Amino acid sequence: MNTALLRVSRRLALVVLPFLLAGCAALAPDNAPRVEVAAIEPLPWRGPELRMMVRLRIVNPGNELVQYDGVYLEINVNGQSFASGVTDAQGSVPRFSETVLEVPVTVTTMALVRQAIAITSVENSSTMSYQLRGKLSGPIFRSHRFDATGELKLPMPPHLR
Repeated sequence: MNTALLRVSRRLALVVLPFLLAGCAALAPDNAPRVEVAAIEPLPWRGPELRMMVRLRIVNPGNELVQYDGVYLEINVNGQSFASGVTDAQGSVPRFSETVLEVPVTVTTMALVRQAIAITSVENSSTMSYQLRGKLSGPIFRSHRFDATGELKLPMPPHLR
């Protein structure tokens, strides 16, 4: 009798499990915030590293407030690490609105040299690909990771026009 009850409860669990998982998925936020670069400005030079202020535009396309407590940002250029930074800024983005957040980033000397060589190489095209990755840290289970890619068109040197 116990064996039959065990079999029935296993089958019932297999039938109910997909519905429970679907219910959890329905509770997850469906409109993650969109993050894009609004501006990049140089900061005062300090030692062998280049510092820049990256202004991120955070767009909240959802119906719920997006809260953040700290931001991590990483910028890759041509598939290689270029700059990274963090800020402990706190704030929120109201529903269906946007805000601009500043994140200071550091570019190491080696990253600058690597990209300078890549730009001047003969095989390099007139574009550079970039990837912006990071995380808006939020309350428990409310952190938002973001990832954006694109290409930058480089100006053509006069002797190659």
